[in-house]
Amino acid sequence: MSYELPTPPANLPTEIVNTFNEATPEHLRDVASYAEALAEHKEREARLEEEVDDADVEERPDDLPDDVPAKATITIKEINDNQYYYWQWREGDSVTSKYKGPVNPDE
Repeated sequence: MSYELPTPPANLPTEIVNTFNEATPEHLRDVASYAEALAEHKEREARLEEEVDDADVEERPDDLPDDVPAKATITIKEINDNQYYYWQWREGDSVTSKYKGPVNPDE
């Protein structure tokens, strides 16, 4: 008696399907357990980020530009022996910066 392979989801990349087809049953069970835990982790992170984004900001600094989120912090960068303030915030996996001005206004 011959059994047919289950049909993979259409949106699953071919290289992943091929890897799964070559894996042992033990590895497939480990992958399934890991994938479920990872999916729950990512969903939880997304919910937490939404909660942070939806949280009321107590006070927005007067000098904060409209295109800079209230969660931004000020950092100092040194360029050519001069120091400059930058607004900095996280967008997903990357950090975004926006120029604020020189640390020493005389420069």
